[in-house]
Amino acid sequence: MTSSTQQTPAPHAVPPFTLKQLAYFTAAADAGTIAEAAAALHVSASAMSDAITELETAMGERLCVRRRAHGLTLTPAGQLLMGVARRMLTEADELTHAMGRGQIELSGPVTIGCYPTLAPLIVPTLFQEFARLHPGVSLSIVEATQDQLADDFITGKIDVAFVYDTLVPGEMHRAKLFDLSAHMVLPAGHPLAEAPSVRLEDVIEEDLILLDAPPSGEHTLAVFTERGLRPRIRHRTASYEMVRTLVARGLGYGILVSRTANPLSYEGLPLVARTITPPVTPVTVEAIWAPDRPLTARSRALLDFAGAFAWPTGE
Repeated sequence: MTSSTQQTPAPHAVPPFTLKQLAYFTAAADAGTIAEAAAALHVSASAMSDAITELETAMGERLCVRRRAHGLTLTPAGQLLMGVARRMLTEADELTHAMGRGQIELSGPVTIGCYPTLAPLIVPTLFQEFARLHPGVSLSIVEATQDQLADDFITGKIDVAFVYDTLVPGEMHRAKLFDLSAHMVLPAGHPLAEAPSVRLEDVIEEDLILLDAPPSGEHTLAVFTERGLRPRIRHRTASYEMVRTLVARGLGYGILVSRTANPLSYEGLPLVARTITPPVTPVTVEAIWAPDRPLTARSRALLDFAGAFAWPTGE
C-alpha cells in the first residue's frame, strides 16, 4: 500500500513594488502632471515623484518622461504597465470592499455618465431598481454632452455612460440598450397639430428651434440633409425644455428624440408630438465604457441590469 502526501504550494515571491506606487503612477499618467495628480490624491508632489522613481527601479524600466514644462509622457514600457496596473488596482479595490463588509457582495461606488436628455429615462430606474438589488453599491451621476463625457472617461471621472450611438468617443466598448425615433414637436394650435404624422417638407418654410447639444444638433441637421432639405433655424439652445417652451409659445417647431409623457411645456402651455413621415432612422441608446480600464464587478452588474431591463421608449 502506498501513501501520498499533499504538496504545499510554493509561496509567491514578494513583489518589488507596492499598490501605492501603482496608484500614484496611474494617477499621474491620467492627470498628465505629477503636481495635478498629487493635489487630487492629497499627497505631496515629491512623494508621488519618489514613488514613481522607485517603481521604475523595481521594474528596471523607464516608465515615463517627466518634463517640467510639458508634463508627463508614458514610454512604451509605461503604456504596457498601465493596463496591468489598472487591473491590479481594480481587483484590490474589489477585495477591499468585499472584506470590509465581511462577505462577498457588491459594494462601493459607481459613477454614471449620461447625456442630459437620456438621464430622466434611465437614471431614476438605476437609482431605485438597481439600488434595491444591490444596496451596497453607491451610484452617482455626471450629466454632460457626449464630447464632455469623452474627457470624463480619460480622467477616470466616470465608470460607465449612457449615450446615443452617434459621436461615441474613441474606441469605447459598447452595448445596445434600445432604439428611439426622432419626432416633431408642435404648438397645440399649429395647423398640422391634428395630423397623425408630419413630413419635413410640410414645415421646411417655418422656423426650427434646434436642440444644439452634441450630438443632438448634428443628428437633427442630418435628418434634413438626408431628405435634401435645409431647415431655417430661428433659435439654438442646449436645453431640451427650452426647445419645448419656445415651441409651445408658437415660435417654431422642434425635432426631438427623447419623449416626455407631459403634454405641457415648462410654462404649462400645450404641445403635441407627431411622428415624422417617411420614418426617420432610429437612434440607438448605448451603454459605453473605457477599453483601457477593467470593469469592477459592480459596474459589470450595472451594465447587465441595464441590458436586461425593458426600457420604455415612449413610442
